[in-house]
Amino acid sequence: MIDALVEWLLDLPPWVALGMAFLFPALEASIFIGVVVPGEIAVLIAGVIANGGRLELWEVLVAAVAGAIIGDFIGFEVGRRWGTTLLEKLPERLVKPEHVERGREALRKRGAVAVLFGRWIAALRALIPGLAGMSEVRLRTFVIANAIGGTIWACVVGSLGYIAGKSYKTVEKDLGYTSYVFIALFVVVALGLYIRHRVRAGRAPQSNPQAADQSKSMT
Repeated sequence: MIDALVEWLLDLPPWVALGMAFLFPALEASIFIGVVVPGEIAVLIAGVIANGGRLELWEVLVAAVAGAIIGDFIGFEVGRRWGTTLLEKLPERLVKPEHVERGREALRKRGAVAVLFGRWIAALRALIPGLAGMSEVRLRTFVIANAIGGTIWACVVGSLGYIAGKSYKTVEKDLGYTSYVFIALFVVVALGLYIRHRVRAGRAPQSNPQAADQSKSMT
């Protein structure tokens, strides 16, 4: 099914492929279509088409970023209002209970970080926004994390399609490994910032209680 979809996308007129680069990511989380067809497929193929000169890369990236951010925001609102009802109606063969629980656990433990990097995990990308809406994640927190994560994701996937050209199938297979690289990089940076904060806190001058008592007795 995915291979047939890819071939169909490659044969589309450029402006239609550009629309798909917006539409697929937008629908992925907003109506949970991503549990069947990953939105990255259309973005990747639009990048391939841009490589052939029929589209500009910046057009692909703008469409993909807009689709990713808008779609996940809609998914957040849908989850906040009708999330429980929708999850009960979706068949388990499409939305596995273990994936739902995995997404909830990630949001409980990591909050905005789960929103930021949830889209890099295929099993969770279509679920995280809705689950975030059902959880205690604040709207402002979600909007910021969604904007950053959606921009990074769309630019990476679209650029990979552009760089790969006709070798897009290899990139499609390796995209999962790229996701883990970005997650690992984030963990390393976050750990470094935390250690630096702790070191600076340890070096901060501390008040001397004895000196303070002596000062009070003198007065």
